Amino acid sequence: MPLQTADTLFQGSVPIDTVITRADLAPEADTAAVSVAEATGEAVSQLQDMVDGFFALLPLIGIALVVFVLFWFVARGLRSVVHRVTPGPVDSNIGIVLGRLTYAGMILLGVFVALTIVIPSLEFSAIFAAFGLGGVALGFAFQDIFQNLLAGILILLREPFREGDEITSGEYTGTVESIETRATFIRTYDGTRVIIPNSQIYTDPVRVITAYHMVRSQYDVGIGYGDDIDEAKRIALEALKSIDGIMDDPAPDVITWDLAGSSVNLRVRWWSDPTRANVVKLRDAVLRKVSQALLSEGIDLPFPTQQILWHDQTEATDGDRTRQREGWPVPKSGKAPKPRTIAGQLASGGTVSSDNASGDDTPDGGAGHAASESSPIIKPGGETPTA
Repeated sequence: MPLQTADTLFQGSVPIDTVITRADLAPEADTAAVSVAEATGEAVSQLQDMVDGFFALLPLIGIALVVFVLFWFVARGLRSVVHRVTPGPVDSNIGIVLGRLTYAGMILLGVFVALTIVIPSLEFSAIFAAFGLGGVALGFAFQDIFQNLLAGILILLREPFREGDEITSGEYTGTVESIETRATFIRTYDGTRVIIPNSQIYTDPVRVITAYHMVRSQYDVGIGYGDDIDEAKRIALEALKSIDGIMDDPAPDVITWDLAGSSVNLRVRWWSDPTRANVVKLRDAVLRKVSQALLSEGIDLPFPTQQILWHDQTEATDGDRTRQREGWPVPKSGKAPKPRTIAGQLASGGTVSSDNASGDDTPDGGAGHAASESSPIIKPGGETPTA
């Protein structure tokens, strides 16, 4: 309601019972001022109590800081002792991990002791309860980090592999550069660095290539069905034994492994140093020398082929090794097979003579092996000439 004065009252603008003077509002204003003053006084009093309490705790805070510093020095000393006690340079990662765990444990204990000095009523059970509730929340929030950390510690303690080993993890193969608490660093053979989380390495299968001082390699070599298998095995084995780097014990061997569609497969196996560079070098030498030795002795190294027979061509006339197509090894006794030019003559539209069709090497003189001179030849244009 608006405030009305005596001047407006006599002018008859409002009824007399609605008139409120400034004096009527004075008690309410005084009450508000008193409330503000009391609140300010209480705040100042609380601040003063806090300041007094802080100065009262200064000696305890100083003692707590001194105790914490002592724990810090002890933690550093214990970490150094753990590093020195850990034997050998190969186990340096284990020493680092154990040293860090010891250091963290001593620092945490120092914090607890310092808190109990500053706050005597604080109990360890309450602290552990608070850390327990917080640990559950942190565990869900940092689950992957803690999982990798624990896996890294277990890898370093159990040592399934070490720095310098060559391993295969998933699709990556390379040399282990370092093992940390969170991840393992691998340098692949193409010169790239791969960082693999320790949880993945700890849970997935890992192939440690250099776990032992030797490794076996193998390769399948196919020979023709008409070749002497025992002779081919002897030739391949002699070639293996002549290569430097292949171990004598266990000795290399050659076994008959498969009767494939186009060849009899012999599996060549040998043992060598497990390092990648040595394995690749020996594989090159084995493939080169074994193939050269077999070919030099007339052993066929066939490849998958498809055989197309003409209407008057038979397996009997086409199965003689000395009369097969060019590209086959030259027999020990006899001349090289004569090249066939039937396809070339057909493509050029000419006629095929009996000499070109079968040659002098055909047992039956070529009759029944291919088309004769009187046979009709279809030209590329579709015209069929007469004999």
